[in-house]
Amino acid sequence: MLIPQERLEQEINRRRSFAIIAHPDAGKTTLSEKMLLYGGAIHLAGHVRARKNRRKTRSDWMKLEKERGISVTSAALQFKYKNYQLNLLDTPGHEDFSEDTYRTLMAVDAAVMLLDAARGVETQTIKLFNVCRERKIPIVTFLNKMDMPAKDPFELIDEIEKTLDIASCPFVWPIASGRDFRGFYDFKHKQVHWYEKQLNQEQTDNSDHTTIKKLTGLNDTKLKESMEKETYSRFFEGAELAQEALPSFDEELFLSGDLSPVFFGSAIKNFGIAFFLKHFIELCPSPRPIHLNNNTILDPRKNSFSGFVFKLQANMNQRHRDRIAFLRITSGVFFRGMNVYHKRLKKNIRLSNPISFFGQERNTVDEAFAGDIIGLSNPGVFCIGDIISSDLNELDLPNIPRFAPESFVRLTPKDSSKLKSFHRGLQELGEERVVQVFRNSNGQTILGAIGQLQFETFKYRLEDEYGALSRLDPMPYETSRWFNIKDKNKFSTYETIIHDMEGRAVVLFRSKHRLKSFIQSNADVKLSEHPLN
Repeated sequence: MLIPQERLEQEINRRRSFAIIAHPDAGKTTLSEKMLLYGGAIHLAGHVRARKNRRKTRSDWMKLEKERGISVTSAALQFKYKNYQLNLLDTPGHEDFSEDTYRTLMAVDAAVMLLDAARGVETQTIKLFNVCRERKIPIVTFLNKMDMPAKDPFELIDEIEKTLDIASCPFVWPIASGRDFRGFYDFKHKQVHWYEKQLNQEQTDNSDHTTIKKLTGLNDTKLKESMEKETYSRFFEGAELAQEALPSFDEELFLSGDLSPVFFGSAIKNFGIAFFLKHFIELCPSPRPIHLNNNTILDPRKNSFSGFVFKLQANMNQRHRDRIAFLRITSGVFFRGMNVYHKRLKKNIRLSNPISFFGQERNTVDEAFAGDIIGLSNPGVFCIGDIISSDLNELDLPNIPRFAPESFVRLTPKDSSKLKSFHRGLQELGEERVVQVFRNSNGQTILGAIGQLQFETFKYRLEDEYGALSRLDPMPYETSRWFNIKDKNKFSTYETIIHDMEGRAVVLFRSKHRLKSFIQSNADVKLSEHPLN
């Protein structure tokens, strides 16, 4: 089914798909909630801490997330803001779930880099930033927690530029921090946004704790009279120097990922969020052309539909034992009930029950456009990386990588009467690829992951969602590689050979030093950090 080109372009132009990247505890889920608040999608914001008197967050919907107050899975949140259709992907901040975050970043057109103003650029932020840099994703920086003691603004900007090798362009300049925080100055509109404290009250509605005053400039007498002389002097000198010395905004550099606009505020106190959201949506690009592996370009505004699966999730609704495939639409328009070509299966399938997401909540989708994230019922039909389209033209979209695990455990069922549920859980949770499932020569289950928290989460979900108790036993291996089974005899008894869910051979090494030594002695053996096709 075709729709008028003019309407197609209008719909795609108002789409914004973005993720928030941050180190744990920078305030990522809180910022997501406040964006929903200002978009009118919710009336009260939740809180990520696990306390009974807190309202639950929309993005942390999983039982384990509610209990621990952490994000362990990416969540899709679709909502409207003014005339825009927003697709916000809230990603786990913990490094143990970085592979899930990496795949999610394959499905967005821009990112918010959230930094704790007291801590600056942290380890996990660097890793996620590098993923964005690799994909040339435009990044907007939000320096959070300015109502707490923070580093000097110039120190923060210098840290961003030196650590991440990206130019920084402040749109506003903060007036002090911590107990002395007064707000920020808007360079473009020559306005000061005053921070109004509300004692003993956590902000949950969408009032922004803000009074806005129009000024003639940094020398305005109203600005001078509103602050202590020393506070004003430090602010004036910093803001004036920032205007003169730091780069001005350049859209081309921003869209190429070489310049990041910078904003200051406090997500938990609702200060600066409305201002940030307004400017971020204006800066954030609509869906852009995608460079394909065959050196051609996929135009999102072409009428024929296409999309790829970047995430699978089991048991979002445990009562129905559902399995959902998250699909990023890359071109054209999607209609409920349409027939599409499944590239991997090489056959046509019908998509009859598409849904849009609001965390765990869902609504039926009648139509969707390039840039949208929709959910598809997955009775074992979809895998991560699958490509579907409305014609038989096999799109060669960039591959979604699968990483070699660095930690391993042996998983053993405790209750033989629950073996059917145990194996079902292995299959369905393994398909999500947050934890990778392997088998050794004795048929035992081996789990591989980036970090230990993934194993705990996997075991928890097996018990909570499938009723299958299990035991985890650590294994003495530090790294792994996929290899061609014909080279099996090249490995010593110090290594262990296992197979992934697709039957491909994987070798486990006891240390990275041992891996390096093997490569030096066996240059003819091809080892890969990603599965061999």
